[in-house]
Amino acid sequence: MPELPEVETTRRGIAPFLEQRTIRSVQVHEPRLRWPIPDDLAQHLTGQLAREVDRRAKYLLVRFDSGTLMIHLGMSGSLRIVTDGSPRLTHDHVELDLGDNHRLLYNDPRRFGAWLWSDDPDAHPLISHLGPEPLDPVAFTGHQLYRQSRGRSTAIKTFIMDSRIVVGVGNIYANEALYMAGIHPKRPAGKVGKARMMRLVEAIREILTAAILMGGTTLRDFINSDGKPGYFAQSLNVYGRGGEPCRHCDTPLKEIRLGQRSTVYCPRCQR
Repeated sequence: MPELPEVETTRRGIAPFLEQRTIRSVQVHEPRLRWPIPDDLAQHLTGQLAREVDRRAKYLLVRFDSGTLMIHLGMSGSLRIVTDGSPRLTHDHVELDLGDNHRLLYNDPRRFGAWLWSDDPDAHPLISHLGPEPLDPVAFTGHQLYRQSRGRSTAIKTFIMDSRIVVGVGNIYANEALYMAGIHPKRPAGKVGKARMMRLVEAIREILTAAILMGGTTLRDFINSDGKPGYFAQSLNVYGRGGEPCRHCDTPLKEIRLGQRSTVYCPRCQR
């Protein structure tokens, strides 16, 4: 499933081709996504100028004067810009004509994504409950995370993966951030001190920023290709490396299941 860095990379990849362009036409080839595509989506979009391509958590928000198109990539969705007139691919479910021989195509083999229309996305039930963005230095701080964690017996890994606490810290990045901060993933959130919580916030920011920058090197792939950004696998310290030596101390990394998710950590470096 695309995580926040991949969604942000997608946003950066399509924004230069979509912003300040008028939608010439909309073709919905398959409306049966996780939630059915609204029957009147073409009426909302056709002839409208796309002002901005924004992101909230894993939702892409294409803002128009009359409302906002909300796109979620689900488990297998991707967006690409086509400029060569090539025919649509299998599982290309939505197509926007942007003019000047540019088309935006949404491909989703498993159809778990979403294309929704909202007059006020901040109040939409899929978004209104979400916590702060992890890269927002004002809304997401170590002090804030420390206050929210007091009295919580939930494992710290589960705590930071709760989208009501902070958005976008998926399983891969939670593993990596906890390793960088030296915190055992099973430690109760309420038992993590303020100084360590502040290190964790910085680690989350550093991991996500690095992943976005790595994805940024593949932005050209959103044109006439599958639209899928590169992932962060080549830089992982713990995720997917259970049993291998820790890069810092050579201790074999342990792998457990926590909250039904694969969790890898160093028993010596993380406490």
